Amino acid sequence: QVQLVESGGGLVQAGGSLRLSCAASGLTFSIYTMGWFRQAPGKEREFVAAIKWSGTSTSLADTVKGRFTISRDNAKNTVHLQMNSLKPEDTAVYYCAAHRESFGTTSVNPTRYGYWGQGTQVSVSS
Repeated sequence: QVQLVESGGGLVQAGGSLRLSCAASGLTFSIYTMGWFRQAPGKEREFVAAIKWSGTSTSLADTVKGRFTISRDNAKNTVHLQMNSLKPEDTAVYYCAAHRESFGTTSVNPTRYGYWGQGTQVSVSS
């Protein structure tokens, strides 16, 4: 049984930082593209970041470039999202997801991901 468990969310002031983690089990983690998505109330789920199985390539949404970084540790079956210079508009539930396809243009599409975590709330106050 595949499980993705996010942690690290919370309440932070604008300009602050948070580091989200996602622990994976029940799958061969090292061969999966991993992604982070977020969903704010009343909005659709949107792409935030993705990372190739090897960690050698990443993709970031324009809205978070220069502020967020995605990384992974295949030895520990974890993927991280370092979020700096947080803004109130970053407030959302953040989800970790995994998909078996090769890293590329499809990695921004949530429908291509077969496994999802339960989400962790990130709230940024102004």
